[in-house]
Amino acid sequence: MAEEENASMAEEENTEAIQPELPIGRVKKIMKLDNDINKVNSEALFLVTCSAELFLQFLAEKSAEITTERKRKIVKLEHIRIAVKKHQPTSDFLLDSLPMPSSQPSDRPATDQKRSGSVSEKPVPAGTRRIDHIFHKSANEAPILIDNDES
Repeated sequence: MAEEENASMAEEENTEAIQPELPIGRVKKIMKLDNDINKVNSEALFLVTCSAELFLQFLAEKSAEITTERKRKIVKLEHIRIAVKKHQPTSDFLLDSLPMPSSQPSDRPATDQKRSGSVSEKPVPAGTRRIDHIFHKSANEAPILIDNDES
């Protein structure tokens, strides 16, 4: 019986609250951009926030690997694009949303950078917005208030 108490005390000491680093209010605002979503459960919001954080960590790690493979010190857009292309599930949904690299000199020959049409010139399907518009904060936007209720 004493062993069970020691084991449960050790478990309690090892458990720590997980706090996402992304702002939960901003994630909730992005989720509510979908017209089909009226209310966001706090547990669902927490899971989506943690998932987004893990995805960004994964993307940052893969982009850093590409950067070091190319013997560079700064992660650039082209490194992120290559990392996305190498991971098929990510490439399927994210590649079209990433802007095309600029015409500045880079690691690759100039022929690879010349492509017809920019991603920003592509028409966006009806009812959707480009991801870069979500993160732009307008001047008249009120601060985000986090409501812990299930609204």
